[in-house]
Amino acid sequence: MHNAAAAALGLDLLYVPLPVRPADLPAAARGLPALGFLGANVTIPHKQVIMPFLDEIEPAAQAIGAVNTIVVNEQLAMNNEQLTMKNEQLAMNKCQLHGHNTDWAGFLADLHELGVEVAGRECLVLGAGGSARAVVYALLAAGSHVHVLARRPEQAHDLAQSFAPFALTPHSLAELPNVVAVTRPALIVNTTPLGMTPHQDTSPWPADLLFPPSAFVYDLVYNPRETRFLQQAKAAGCRAANGLGMLVQQGALAFQLWTGQQPDTAVMRAAVG
Repeated sequence: MHNAAAAALGLDLLYVPLPVRPADLPAAARGLPALGFLGANVTIPHKQVIMPFLDEIEPAAQAIGAVNTIVVNEQLAMNNEQLTMKNEQLAMNKCQLHGHNTDWAGFLADLHELGVEVAGRECLVLGAGGSARAVVYALLAAGSHVHVLARRPEQAHDLAQSFAPFALTPHSLAELPNVVAVTRPALIVNTTPLGMTPHQDTSPWPADLLFPPSAFVYDLVYNPRETRFLQQAKAAGCRAANGLGMLVQQGALAFQLWTGQQPDTAVMRAAVG
């Protein structure tokens, strides 16, 4: 999707996958400026462990505790002629590697595209791992009252403590039926890997539990495109979406950070398929 966006803008850029062993992560990060990279994405399992090797981390990434986008601040791509030109203001800054998290803003952007309003409303987040932290940060930033449910209650409590004093309530996943009945949530988000290929038959939602018909159901999983969780929600009459839109939106934000240009998200979405 990044290569499609660059081609549509006429930029001579190439986005490539670079597998990095954990032990090589510091060297890989420090090599980015020397190799002429504008930046990089960071994915599992490096989103948290990359942070000590960066020169500066923006506040949202600090709060979430994970970085998914690195910007090499000494370069700014505006067009092909300026692609490797030093930006004088940035060149004076000793910071070379700047860490961002675009997941949370990408999630909110996709909710906006889907017409989902969460300000002042009750939202349920299933799971308390790294993906959950970005979703929780986004919902709190939007003014939601968030309930986090995890299989291990201590994990939900730890997540809640890290975002105190915001309106975040931890629960055990076993409490889900009661939480649904009491909160009547506007949004239910699955941040767990349940339902992801090759475990398509799994779901975080109990088969005998009814969905609130007014809730919007969102699954961060997008492989397969329609998980068992989404099938359950649609069968109950709920509007639902997978995480493909979030993938595109967070990618568009990263592209803008690297190049200084706004990519066409429709072009990126078409490239994803």
